[in-house]
Amino acid sequence: MNKPPLTLFLAAPRGFCAGVDRAIKIVEIALEKWGAPVFVRHEIVHNRYVVDSLRDKGAVFVEDLDECPPDRPVIFSAHGVPKAVPAAAAARQMVFVDATCPLVSKVHIEAARHHEAGLQMIMIGHAGHPETVGTMGQLPEGAVLLVETADDVTTLEPHDPEKLAFITQTTLSVDDTAAVVAALKARFPAIVGPHKEDICYATTNRQEAVKAMAPDCDAILVVGAPNSSNSRRLVEVGAKAGCAYAQLVQRATDIDWRALDGIRSIGITAGASAPEVLIDEVVDAFRARYDVTVESVVTAEEHVEFKVPRILRERA
Repeated sequence: MNKPPLTLFLAAPRGFCAGVDRAIKIVEIALEKWGAPVFVRHEIVHNRYVVDSLRDKGAVFVEDLDECPPDRPVIFSAHGVPKAVPAAAAARQMVFVDATCPLVSKVHIEAARHHEAGLQMIMIGHAGHPETVGTMGQLPEGAVLLVETADDVTTLEPHDPEKLAFITQTTLSVDDTAAVVAALKARFPAIVGPHKEDICYATTNRQEAVKAMAPDCDAILVVGAPNSSNSRRLVEVGAKAGCAYAQLVQRATDIDWRALDGIRSIGITAGASAPEVLIDEVVDAFRARYDVTVESVVTAEEHVEFKVPRILRERA
């Protein structure tokens, strides 16, 4: 039986970013240096395949430092942690490695600098997300006000409207965040913003690639985890950019083939914590059912690399 034709648009950039690549390397090098088990506070990155692969190598994932024995190394996830966490690890004389993405650390430094200058911080982010929790935890309790939407700006009650600064989670929708920033600037004209955009290059680049291919796609699939903020934003961006069907899938087995019945074009991308092997798996699933023509949609090239922490570069 002849397979129906399908144009498959493959977004570039897609998948792993430099911060995720570094975080995974940190766990792998730690296992080589100290042997198993190595403990990791929270999922190192938000992807089940990655976490399971590292677990198979000897990583133990926990949600609280109290679950870690004091005589084994502990790694803090790429999302960042409140200041109290490394302080507690140091107090217990634990060996710890901070895998916080350097671009998240940059936001932490900004927040501390503004706080020291006497400015009250406003964070644009998702309540409860590990990155938001970690960033707000860089400052004393209550020092950071959180907003998620432009509507939230109307209910803010700062100490002094003339002494404010804002920061953002690095994995937000670029367009949605711009609307919140506009609302902040309209209500608080004196508010100070970041020297450079807080939303990271990888998040921005992946969203731009989705925007570029969305008008040509009957459907878009984003390979990523449900708890991955940047992956979920890609789904939203695809829908807003004009694609009638945009969905998140963790693996090829999650594809809803009935919903895709009759499509002639599809866009495939992946969140920053999804490995290329999962993207290949999805593409192969389409090749099994369709006569696929692959077209790359390239909107940027990425050459960013981050070094692993010095403690892992030192000889045992």
